[in-house]
Amino acid sequence: MKIMDILSEVKLNNISFSNDKKIVIIGGINVIESEELAIQTAEVYKNIAIKHNLEIIFKASYDKANRSSIYSFRGPGIKKGLKILEKIKNTFQIPVISDVHSPEEAIEASQILDIIQLPAFLARQTDLVKALALTNKIINIKKPQFLSPYQMKNIINKFIENGNNKLLICERGTCFGYDNLVVDMLGFGIIKRTCKNIPLIFDVTHSLQCRDQGATVSGGRRNQTLELASAATATGIAGLFIESHPEPDLALCDGSSALPLNLLEDFLVRIKKIDELIKNSKKIDII
Repeated sequence: MKIMDILSEVKLNNISFSNDKKIVIIGGINVIESEELAIQTAEVYKNIAIKHNLEIIFKASYDKANRSSIYSFRGPGIKKGLKILEKIKNTFQIPVISDVHSPEEAIEASQILDIIQLPAFLARQTDLVKALALTNKIINIKKPQFLSPYQMKNIINKFIENGNNKLLICERGTCFGYDNLVVDMLGFGIIKRTCKNIPLIFDVTHSLQCRDQGATVSGGRRNQTLELASAATATGIAGLFIESHPEPDLALCDGSSALPLNLLEDFLVRIKKIDELIKNSKKIDII
């Protein structure tokens, strides 16, 4: 397969990822802190999805393998974490996604996960790309903070050459100076054009990260979640990635970027309205 074989629509059962169709929500918690919290959060997402006719993929990491500090919380690990995700998948009848960090994890994780996420810091690791491609699962590729939008086609080609074109690209900000991220909305169009209108996901949560110089943990700007997500949705995207927590200030990982769970419903209702407005409007092609 070649770059021309990129899919502009990727289907998971009755869910369709397409920049031209209704937005899909990839939502959940940053890391599995406990089975109880994961199930509680998944239930909130599921109820909102039913109430407002939204498509939901539940996200939670079983291992945060790329923490800055050796002392940071990582999660329950792959075996316990996958059991929790499987329970959520079966209990609420929703697909699940998590990130995989090594080729050895790929086969085990693919037995449970509906979508596998390739972490941004590992997106150029060829052996990992090959292992994920060979699972034949849908892959959500996090765009590295250090790569330009133009460079994403090279990662896409690695997957295609290994026989998997069921791909999503997830924007999550670009390094701007030291310890800061900026989201370049013009880059969304560049990715679409250079990658044949590949389904584009926007990770608003991790795009809100910032860091005091020398700090061992990331800070965040969760008070700007809605404005950043709204701007991205207005460009016409396939999905929005959002993490929530009942008590963000007590979260064990990236709480400063997490949306309070009690605000999730109002937030998603607004995003849905923006998405519908954009996709139900006549397209304007400016050359």
